[in-house]
Amino acid sequence: MERADLLYSGLMFAAGMLSVWTALLLTAAFFTFVPRLVPSRRNCVPTAATISSTRIALRWIASPRIMVPKKLRPLVPYVKRYRSSFLWGGVCVLLNNGVWVLFPQVLRRAVNDLHSGVTRQKLLTYSLLIVAIALIKGVFQFLTRWVVIGISRDIEFDLRNDLFAHLERLSYSYYQRNRTGDIMARATNDLNAVRMLLGPAIMYSANTLVFTAGALGFMLAISPKLTLFAFLPLPIASIVIQHFGRRIHERFERIQAMFSDISARAQENFSGARVIRAYVQEQAEIAAFEGANQEYIRRSLGLVRLMGMLWPTLELMLGAAVVIVLWLGGRQVLTGKMNVGDFVAFNTYMMQLTWPVIALGWVINIFQRGTASMVRIEEILSQQPEIADEVQIGSSGDRAIGPSEDQPVQMTQSPDFLGEIEFRNLNFGYNGVSVLKDINLRIPAGSSLALVGPTGSGRRRWSI
Repeated sequence: MERADLLYSGLMFAAGMLSVWTALLLTAAFFTFVPRLVPSRRNCVPTAATISSTRIALRWIASPRIMVPKKLRPLVPYVKRYRSSFLWGGVCVLLNNGVWVLFPQVLRRAVNDLHSGVTRQKLLTYSLLIVAIALIKGVFQFLTRWVVIGISRDIEFDLRNDLFAHLERLSYSYYQRNRTGDIMARATNDLNAVRMLLGPAIMYSANTLVFTAGALGFMLAISPKLTLFAFLPLPIASIVIQHFGRRIHERFERIQAMFSDISARAQENFSGARVIRAYVQEQAEIAAFEGANQEYIRRSLGLVRLMGMLWPTLELMLGAAVVIVLWLGGRQVLTGKMNVGDFVAFNTYMMQLTWPVIALGWVINIFQRGTASMVRIEEILSQQPEIADEVQIGSSGDRAIGPSEDQPVQMTQSPDFLGEIEFRNLNFGYNGVSVLKDINLRIPAGSSLALVGPTGSGRRRWSI
């Protein structure tokens, strides 16, 4: 009879979690696809009579609105590439937490059953059930980490390749305005922070949400009143999370800016070592580098102190909830309103929620770090070369000229290049100073040209 009850409870939980998962998927699909069909208020065309419905529909489809934070929208195309893998990761998260949430139910049954009498058969049965739950949880926990963390590594690989390819297309003037060490810091340290956002942050957030949903259902079945008191600190926790999250974001941005400065200073010292030695500036550069490192330590300690306040605060709120449960639940057990097994199961759920609450503080830190780093990476990806090449499209000879978000792509016929170069009325200058004026020159295909003249006549400007 007890085994049948356990099987029934497991099936009921699986059906409930399937319903929750289906609701989440339908909600995500709603927010993803409905904005493509329904225009926002600012996109509504006031003179609809002058524009056909087909053109309006194409505009809505061409510019979908995805419900993600604005600073993380550049990551949407990368996440979409691995949506099927994320789906499998979600299934593993569901099964992992679905099995683990049954552990207190086994304890509840064991306590109530052993209270009436202890036998070897009962001990063996419940021991095997606990071991089976632990083994199944371990398998699906491994699969969850393998899938989700693997996806974050793949996205990091794709993003790093795209960032490097974009850096190769940028103009020479961009590297004159920006320090090499700063670019290196964004391509290494910031990319790692973004990977943590797409891997552990998503995994722990999903585990927390799914397990809390399942535990909440069982806790309500045991005692709705006790569940209400157990979740009383949640509004305060949300305020604390919002406050600390904003401050973590600001401080991490300052830390990353200082890390970029240290990387740039180190790169400049390594590349200019001969110049530093020639002017006997070793001690001055060592002192400047030491000062930059001390400032980096000072900013990092500020973030560490802030995180040191966040985790104990969350644990304090959870501890207060546990104290309330022990006080009120213990009184219900003494008055006979709750049996010992239910009380043990309820407190076990409270203990199991300890790590998700602690992980929530870590996820907040990872999320704010990843968001700040993605903003820094996007600053590079949003840069455009001063001279944009025409992009060849397909094999039909058409190419796109000057595509942008506001202007449609214009298609022109690609001409045949014969190798001939001709300048007509060419003028060139920089910093407000005119260097070349009214130059007319024609260089036939297959010929060579030599430029001669005194120093300062502008020969090097032709190569530019």
